[in-house]
Amino acid sequence: MRITKHNHLYQLTFFPNIFPVNCYLIEEENELTLIDAALPFSYKYILEAAKNIKKPITKIVLTHAHGDHIGSLDALKENLPDAIVYISERDAKILQGDHSILKEEEPHKLKGGLPKNIRTKPDVLLKDGDRIGSFTCVSMPGHTPGSMAFLDNRDNSLIAGDAFQTKGGLAISGQWKILFPFPTMATWNKEAALKSAEKILSYDISLLAVGHGDLLKNPQNQLKKLLSK
Repeated sequence: MRITKHNHLYQLTFFPNIFPVNCYLIEEENELTLIDAALPFSYKYILEAAKNIKKPITKIVLTHAHGDHIGSLDALKENLPDAIVYISERDAKILQGDHSILKEEEPHKLKGGLPKNIRTKPDVLLKDGDRIGSFTCVSMPGHTPGSMAFLDNRDNSLIAGDAFQTKGGLAISGQWKILFPFPTMATWNKEAALKSAEKILSYDISLLAVGHGDLLKNPQNQLKKLLSK
């Protein structure tokens, strides 16, 4: 595992050179918020990283319900029984094993690693504009119907899950990158993902933190170019 720190954010990367899977520990004054739960074995490393930071994980926030973002959820909840679990109302259904789509989501189908037999029930169902500690929740449907990003109001960094990728080159979910095509292959609706990406420009974000790939500082100009194509 590789750890990269930026301001209040710790990026934990598993398999950084092969198939990078990221989750994030975000430092608040007296506690940590974990964004995403990575792979099934990742919980040991997440707990060790929190121990080294010397603050407790009190919140587990999920960008979406694909397996590489919720893999350690049950193990983490067993080790952190008081941690509050957050996910969007829509992706909560996917998390609990309901992989059907709503009528307004047709004809697109859910793709990617869809969870089965997850025991953990979310405590809070999120909507666009909700607040969690230092974060504002930003609805970003596209990769999944209920994907969300989280804007840190202290420095305008955005933890975006798979709404974007930087591995293989910056891309919006659904845009094919031959060097790392897997987020595209797992995207529910690329047109919705594009619309979600467009709204991010208004936030003037200072850092883009994604599910797969390195941190990207000052991404606004690159995002504008990407959206103008």
